[in-house]
Amino acid sequence: MAPNSPKSGSDPAMVSLVRWIEAATRFFGLLGAWLCGPLILTMVWEVFSRYVLSTPTIWAYEIGYMLMGAGLMFGIGYAAQTRSHVRVDFLYGALSERKKALIDLIGLLLLLPMVLWLVSGLWHYLGTAYASGERSGESFWNPVVWPFRVTFVLGFVLFAMQIIAEIVKAGHVLLHGEPLPVASDTHTGRPA
Repeated sequence: MAPNSPKSGSDPAMVSLVRWIEAATRFFGLLGAWLCGPLILTMVWEVFSRYVLSTPTIWAYEIGYMLMGAGLMFGIGYAAQTRSHVRVDFLYGALSERKKALIDLIGLLLLLPMVLWLVSGLWHYLGTAYASGERSGESFWNPVVWPFRVTFVLGFVLFAMQIIAEIVKAGHVLLHGEPLPVASDTHTGRPA
């Protein structure tokens, strides 16, 4: 059997769906990580400009919080994919894979409606900012905020998609007793 090809009992459509979701989540998670570079340069320039040149910028604060926020939003789904979130596992670690999958499934099914509700609210928040031409009001630069709010919506859509992938994976473990055969994450080596 070729590496990463669906095992018997695995639905090829589900494997493809999970792989597609996880590729998108991974891409945006890494994009979020790469946003740290421009964030650092922006903050270094602001400190240099303010304290060495005595000419603070009118844009660095706003660019800084927008880059940081976008990086955070893009990383939420990736953290779920790589299981990098905080978990209290003094009992969870001792359970069988099926019991872990059941706990994961229950938690994910409770989480998904809340995340979808957030997506709905954030979509409205974005639409309102776009329709009104809302500006930040945080600095003299005062940029429009809707492009930044796109990252809120996209980040939570990616998180919802990753939750769906995790539900599929947990369901597969419950039904088949083994993980869904998807590519492993290149950073952790764990099944993605």
